[in-house]
Amino acid sequence: MTQTEPDFWVLEYVTITKDPRTGLVVAIGGTEQAADILQRTGGFLSAPGPRGDYHRLPHGLPNEQQRLKASSASHALLATGHSVHLDPALNMLATPDDDRDAALRYLTQLAERASTAETSSAVVEVLTEVAAPVHGLLPLTREVIVRAWIAAGDLQGAAPGEEPEPIARLGSTANSLSEAARVILHARNHAARPAQPPAIAPASTPGRAQSPVSRRR
Repeated sequence: MTQTEPDFWVLEYVTITKDPRTGLVVAIGGTEQAADILQRTGGFLSAPGPRGDYHRLPHGLPNEQQRLKASSASHALLATGHSVHLDPALNMLATPDDDRDAALRYLTQLAERASTAETSSAVVEVLTEVAAPVHGLLPLTREVIVRAWIAAGDLQGAAPGEEPEPIARLGSTANSLSEAARVILHARNHAARPAQPPAIAPASTPGRAQSPVSRRR
């Protein structure tokens, strides 16, 4: 008996995300029914785009309002059978601990990858994750330190260069992180080079025989 696959009614995929350039929450894709749910449940507005209409939340909404409306629309779409991707940053059900746990897992995995590396390329990949100029762990950590340094100085009313010594040292710590990233990238580049075969010492050549010195009698 030949079995045939059943027909599934799959509605068009909907993506709800925050545009990094404009800061607007946009919804792309979906059917007319999805558009209706976005407008009624999430307060989205229809807007013309270069590739057809899309939906967005109004300008000027606080972040919490953006998350609330995006999450509400997402759950309403899911409840009616739509396939939805919701940007994790907009998900009201996500908790800050989730991000922290993910970061800890990421660091643990990096340490395991480094300890089990069997090739130079595996080591290079780990070092790149640590010190890559834009999204490496050290540059991102440096950015946190710099922002904390500026905020601490502003809160204490200190002019640049006149911060209390413990706060001023945050600035030198940021510079140290930049130098550490530079050193790690230099080591990464060195590790990426093909292994050189060990140098073989040249065989020693026998010296010329010395003619015996005749002794005078």
